[in-house]
Amino acid sequence: MSADQSPLEIKGLRKSYGSFEAVKGVSFDVRPGEIFGLLGPNGAGKTSIISVVVTLERPSAGQALVFGQDVQVNPRYTKSVIGYVPQEIINHGFFNVEEILSFYSGYFGKRKNQDRMEWILQRLQLWEHRKKKVKQLSGGMKRRLLIAKALVHEPKLLLLDEPTAGVDIELRCSLWDFVVELKKMGVTILLTTHYLEEAEKLCDRVAIIHQGELRCVGETHGLIHELTQRQVVVVLKSELKPIRHPLLVAQREHELEFRLPASMAVGELLLELGLDMAVVQDLRISEGSLEDAFQCIVGEKS
Repeated sequence: MSADQSPLEIKGLRKSYGSFEAVKGVSFDVRPGEIFGLLGPNGAGKTSIISVVVTLERPSAGQALVFGQDVQVNPRYTKSVIGYVPQEIINHGFFNVEEILSFYSGYFGKRKNQDRMEWILQRLQLWEHRKKKVKQLSGGMKRRLLIAKALVHEPKLLLLDEPTAGVDIELRCSLWDFVVELKKMGVTILLTTHYLEEAEKLCDRVAIIHQGELRCVGETHGLIHELTQRQVVVVLKSELKPIRHPLLVAQREHELEFRLPASMAVGELLLELGLDMAVVQDLRISEGSLEDAFQCIVGEKS
């Protein structure tokens, strides 16, 4: 695999379940070393796409390529270079944490993998729990174990399908710190999440799908800049007579609220208003967010 080889390419992917088409000709690529967000409401087709990539499902049409290899033609190679963290927590019965990682190492031909296992257990704060049976772990610890299993064979591409669903804020923050660390180590990451503020912070690029169709793909902050508006509230020292302005959305007793295109400077607005700055007490500015862009594209909350 070359340094500039795309870790994941989705080409015209379709997936149907009977008469229902869950994925409708989706195409995108994931670049080396990036965190790529695959976003969409429930039922948009995100998990169907990931299921095809990890060979749990066969595509109805199109291709998924992992480092240039068709996952259907060469599934063994696919599984050797990707790690997959599913939404569902899987119960491993009466095995302990250390035994499970040892088994998974063996699946990938890594029989002497103690250093890697120890690093993962330490980094995911599972070391002191390594002798516990899975049934003794909390929900958050089980979520960490899923990630540990996905990383034990040193994959180059990591697929995270809602990895922080249902976990507490402290664990969520520690997992995202770990994701950033993995990126710095050269691991390419595809992430699905409903926590859009986290996707905004973490993802270099995002794709937004809705009802099985790709609605947009691009750099995260570029999409925010393109699709959202800035809220500007001018707080006045005294009440102002009613004014007219095409960007004015509300006028209250001592406040003027505007929605500006991201490309428009606040100073430009103030010049257009012609306000005496002596009557201005404060300015409150709220930039657009990925959630705003998401709702603009999808037309609903996640």
